[in-house]
Amino acid sequence: MLAVAVLAAGKGTRMKSSLPKVLQPLAGTTLVERVLASTRSLQPSRVLLIVGHQAERLEAELKQHPSTPEFVLQQPQNGTGHAVQQLLAPLGDFEGDLLVLNGDVPLLRAETLEQLLAQHRSSGAAVTLLSAHLQDPSGYGRVFVDGAGQVQAIVEHRDCSEEQRQNNLINAGIYCFHWPRLRQVLPLLSSDNDQGELYLTDSIALLKNAGHLVVEDLSEITGINDRRQLAECEAMLQERLRQHWMKEGVTFVDPASCSLSEDCSFGRDVQVEPQTHFRGHCQIGDNCRIGPGSLIENSVLGDDVHVLFSMLNGATLAKGCRIGPYAHLRPEAELAEGVRIGNFVEVKKSQIGAGSKVNHLSYIGDAQLGPDVNVGAGTITANYDGVNKHRTVIGAGSKTGANSVLVAPVVLGAGVTVGAGSTITRDVPDGALALGRARQVNKDNWQTINP
Repeated sequence: MLAVAVLAAGKGTRMKSSLPKVLQPLAGTTLVERVLASTRSLQPSRVLLIVGHQAERLEAELKQHPSTPEFVLQQPQNGTGHAVQQLLAPLGDFEGDLLVLNGDVPLLRAETLEQLLAQHRSSGAAVTLLSAHLQDPSGYGRVFVDGAGQVQAIVEHRDCSEEQRQNNLINAGIYCFHWPRLRQVLPLLSSDNDQGELYLTDSIALLKNAGHLVVEDLSEITGINDRRQLAECEAMLQERLRQHWMKEGVTFVDPASCSLSEDCSFGRDVQVEPQTHFRGHCQIGDNCRIGPGSLIENSVLGDDVHVLFSMLNGATLAKGCRIGPYAHLRPEAELAEGVRIGNFVEVKKSQIGAGSKVNHLSYIGDAQLGPDVNVGAGTITANYDGVNKHRTVIGAGSKTGANSVLVAPVVLGAGVTVGAGSTITRDVPDGALALGRARQVNKDNWQTINP
């Protein structure tokens, strides 16, 4: 059996934020959610989140999380040893292993945790910890091992002698304990140190049988204490994601200028142009060309879709659609195969049939367009009466002239033509020409009469 405990009680004062540090976003997902996600493949029987600062807010944010964590309050916060002491009651009769993680170390790979757990169990150690060799170990606790590679002690940087500080093997702060043995020594921890806190690291010397696993990729153990470190982790995560998708057949013309989320998926031969960003859950088909200068959020794009200098949010596009430049597709925009959405067009909560075109300066909201509809420049579906939204329906093969206004609710049949500059307020039957504009009046000699 395995229990996972995530330390998330700290204030994070160096972030200078009203938001708890572990709720800061990284590539669209909070730090603590990333830590929790890294444990999913381990299939723990218990997941415990040790909270303190803004505990209520953390619980509110995470109570619907798939891992369904148990919340354990640490109050006051008196060090990592004190935090894990709070588990004595909730894990009182637990007989398995305990994995201890930090809520502000978000780049750990699941594979690394799997390796740590496997080594811990095969060795029979009381504790196995992650370690790393750093060129500059300043600020980190040092790990001291014997000739057999067994950990003898961990000494915090501030408590190290000058000689001890020459050791560059550091403690990454990630532990796998045999809980029954840890449970016996937790009450023995002492606060006799420079910080006056209870260090979880002191349990290593008390447990005697301790091993360690050296992490090769140092990005995995990067902790976040301030905005600078948050930005550094964002850069590392983005590079990791781009490298993955380039190996899968995606071209990034200027990788450093693009960003994406872990919930994105791409087909083969996708080309991502500079200054293009993907947010949330995005699914991009084969042979798409996205950008430059585009934002795709929570959207699904079929094969062979082109998006140029445009914004998509919650949109679904079928094969062969062409979008932009400067188009805005809002939630529930659903485009069938071969639809063309052009310059300065906004589409919201509308279904547009195959082969239809909305090429210029138009707003299509709460509408249903059949196939092969041609929407003239400046056409507006006036969907809001000041209180409620209403739908516009346009039949197959219809076309609207420039600067038309369709005042919903209204239905245009198939093959309808709307004259330029018309305001349509009534339904139009199939095949009809609809005109709704004032008669033109010319005043002769106007400039002479009104100089």
